[in-house]
Amino acid sequence: MVLDALARLTEERVDHRFKGLPPDAAGLTVGELAAQRRNLFTGGFTTPVLALSAERLEHNLAALETYAERHGLAFAPHGKTSMAPQLFQRQIERGAWGITLAVPHQARVARAYGIRRIFLANELVDAAALRWVAAEQDADPAFRFVCYVDSVRGVELMDAALTASGASRPVDVVVELGAGEGARTGVRTEAECAAVADAVAGARTLRLVGVAGYEGEVPGADPERVRAWLRRLVALAVDFDKAGRFAGLDEIVVSTGGSAWFDAVADVFAEVPELSAPVLKLLRSGAYVSHDDGHYERLTPFNRVPREGGLEPAFRLWTQVVSRPTAEQAFTNAGKRDAAYDLDLPVAKVVRRDGAERPATGIEVTGLSDQHAWLRTSGEADLEVGDWVGLGLSHPCTSFDKWVLIPVAEADGTVVDYIRTFF
Repeated sequence: MVLDALARLTEERVDHRFKGLPPDAAGLTVGELAAQRRNLFTGGFTTPVLALSAERLEHNLAALETYAERHGLAFAPHGKTSMAPQLFQRQIERGAWGITLAVPHQARVARAYGIRRIFLANELVDAAALRWVAAEQDADPAFRFVCYVDSVRGVELMDAALTASGASRPVDVVVELGAGEGARTGVRTEAECAAVADAVAGARTLRLVGVAGYEGEVPGADPERVRAWLRRLVALAVDFDKAGRFAGLDEIVVSTGGSAWFDAVADVFAEVPELSAPVLKLLRSGAYVSHDDGHYERLTPFNRVPREGGLEPAFRLWTQVVSRPTAEQAFTNAGKRDAAYDLDLPVAKVVRRDGAERPATGIEVTGLSDQHAWLRTSGEADLEVGDWVGLGLSHPCTSFDKWVLIPVAEADGTVVDYIRTFF
């Protein structure tokens, strides 16, 4: 089923819906276009065009697989980053336990492409979505679905919706421990966590299987504060287990882990004591798959533990100089519609002219309009109208979501695949 669904992506026809693809490819299937192995720079692609590096993508997939294995962690990478079933499959092939998602639409995409384990990092109180989850579970005994609960009211809404749907299998839930005052979602105190767990115990349609949270929301996050919160999460699991809340389980889920603190997660999860059932130590980092040239380049834990490996920025947004009005200013034809800008502006990395590529020395992106990047150029910048400028992007989650079909290019520009996204 999975391979069949993915294979159907190659049967989609190339047309005007897909930015940057060669106009003369219209009418070809994606598979036919991929088989032509066109060159990104000479094969008719139009700017702006976002590309993923084949080599760097593979490097990043391998890096987190190795890291998780080394530290005894299960891995459910957050799929909201890419919303790309082809990448989900590659992550599963690289040993991922399943895929983390955030909202019902994303879970439906994952199920359409055969993902058998979904961790929903949110409390799910939408009755229509809960009916869908119940139907999926009833239709497929191998499907595993786990989601957050963070309130008694949420538990009551879930139970009512699942009861009304006639669900035959309980939905697995984990109590979400909030990261602190002023943080995002999650139960704020251990006493309130116990009250939520009591509510789950009283709900016929729910089963408590563990605890979870997100350390990236710890206020004033630093190594000491993050590790302190992670130890609170582990202690909550221990207390729940001592109270018999996990009786009868085959495994107990303890889950956290974004892309900025997975080294702290690995350290603290190594301290998890023996409980009444084996512990599934579930890491959920997602941005690693493409990494970036800004936010995560600064925050990746590999900066703190370089001996453990490293990630490489796999995105490059190719845009073209369309105006050079003064010696200090230039404009390219990619803007907010094409580039992530919520955390950092794009960074000029390289310039291509007549087949030659060189560093983008003396070129700085100072702003974005809808369809233009504003460049400030110094005297050392060699830049002309018509040059291609390769931009590095910051924040993978808001890079993937602007592109429906993304070429995957080897170092020499040969396009070997196309990644389809579903946002």
